[in-house]
Amino acid sequence: MERVVHTSRRAETDRRVPSRPARTGSPDAPAPAPDLRRAAARVLAANWTGASTVPSRTLYPHQWSWDSAFVAIGLRHLSAHRAQRELESLFAAQWADGRLPHIVFNPAVPADAYFPSPDFWRSSRAGRAAGAPTAPETSGIVQPPVHALAAWLVHGADPELSRRTGFLHRAYPRLTAWHDYLLTRRDLGGGGLAAAVHPWEPGTDNSPCWDRALARVTAAPPDTFRRADLDHGHPHDRPTDLDYGRYVRLAGDYRDAGYDDRAARPAFAVEDPCFNALLIAGEHALAAAARALGRDAAPHTARAAALTRALLTRLWDAEAGLFRVRDLGPDTLVGERAVTGLVPLLVPHLPPGVAHALRRTLAGPAFAAPATRLVPSYDLTGPAFDPQRYWRGPAWFNTAWLIHRGLRAHGFRPDADRLRHGFLAEARRSRFAEYVDPVTGAARGARHFSWTAALALDLLHAPAEVPRP
Repeated sequence: MERVVHTSRRAETDRRVPSRPARTGSPDAPAPAPDLRRAAARVLAANWTGASTVPSRTLYPHQWSWDSAFVAIGLRHLSAHRAQRELESLFAAQWADGRLPHIVFNPAVPADAYFPSPDFWRSSRAGRAAGAPTAPETSGIVQPPVHALAAWLVHGADPELSRRTGFLHRAYPRLTAWHDYLLTRRDLGGGGLAAAVHPWEPGTDNSPCWDRALARVTAAPPDTFRRADLDHGHPHDRPTDLDYGRYVRLAGDYRDAGYDDRAARPAFAVEDPCFNALLIAGEHALAAAARALGRDAAPHTARAAALTRALLTRLWDAEAGLFRVRDLGPDTLVGERAVTGLVPLLVPHLPPGVAHALRRTLAGPAFAAPATRLVPSYDLTGPAFDPQRYWRGPAWFNTAWLIHRGLRAHGFRPDADRLRHGFLAEARRSRFAEYVDPVTGAARGARHFSWTAALALDLLHAPAEVPRP
C-alpha cells in the first residue's frame, strides 16, 4: 500500500513547490462569465437523470448524497424547481432513523457499473430494523451534512416558489431528523460531536488522516470483490487495493450488524472537523428555516453553539493553526494536517484568534499550492503527500467553495476573492475536473464533474447569503 510518496517523486515535488507556473493572463482574472455559465449548465444537463444529477456518467453513475447538495446549490441559479427536485429525490430515500444514505442506487444502471453495488449493501433487508426504505436500494453509511445549508439556499433562490410547492415545509422535518440522527446515534465519543464510522463518510475517502485508524482494520481479501472504479479511473489517481479491502471490510461488518449504531462496534470511528463544521452550518440554516416557517429557532441556535464549543474543545490545535481529526480508538488527535481542518472557517462566531490562525495556515507553505489557487487536500510538506492520489494531495473544488464561504463570512474578502477567481479559472481550464494536481495544475479524476460545474455557477453569481442564528 502506498502511504508515502516514493523518494524520487517526493524530491521532484519539493523542487517544484517554490515556484508557480506561468499562466495566460492575470491569475486573479475571472473566467468569462457567460461562456463559463453556459458550459456549466451543459454539464448539469448532461448529468441529469430526470430525478437527480449523477456526479459523473462514468465513474459515479448513481446519486451521491453530498454531491446532490452541492449540485442543488448551483442549480438554484438555473432552476429553483429543479434544485428542489434534486434534494427531494435524496430525501425520498431517507431511513426511518433519520440517516440520509451516501448513495441512492438507480435501478436502471447495471449492477456491475459500480462497486459496492446494491447487492452488497442489501439495504432493504439488512437495514430493515434501522428503517431503510423498501425502495430504492441505498448504501447504509452517510456523507457530510451539507443538506440543510443547501435547502436554505435553494429556498432563498425563489421563496415564493418554495412557499407554493411547500418545499421548505417538507424539507425542514426531514433535515431535523437527519441532524437528530447524527447528534444522538453518532455521538460515539460522548463529547457532543458526530462520528464517522467509515472513511467514505467524511467524504475525503483515502485521506492520510484515516491511515492510523485504518491500520487496525483487517482488509477483505482482494479476490472477494472487483473494483469497478478502475474501469474509468487511473490507478495512480484512485485509492490503493489495500485501502479498498479495508473499506469493504468496514462496510460489510456494518451491514452485518444491521446498520445499527447501538449494536455495531466500529473498528473505525473518527470525529472529523469538516463533517462537524457542516453540521454546525446546517443548524444555523435550520434556525433560519424555522424562523421562515414561524417555528422556534432557539433549539437550533443552541445546538449550533454547543457543537461549536465541542469542535473547539475536542478538535482545535492552536499550535498547528488548524482543526485536527480525533481518532476515537485511542481517543487522541491525529497528527496529519489536511483540508478538513481548514473547512471550519465556515462556522459562524468562531473566536477571532481561531479564524485568523486558519487564514494564516491557509496562506502558509503547507497549503499554498504552486500551480493552483485551490487548496490541496493534504499538507504539501507532509510525509504522505501525493499530488495525484485522490484525497492525499489533489486540490478539490467543493472544499475550495466551502473555504471561500468561510473567508467571506469572517471578513477576509481579498482572500475570498482570490480563491473565487482561482476556482473559476481552474473550472474553465480543467473542463470541470473532479480535482487538480496542486503541483502541476493538471486536471485529474473525472471530467465534466457535476459539483465542480454547480459550484462554479454559484461563484459566478453574487455571494450567497449566510444564514444567521
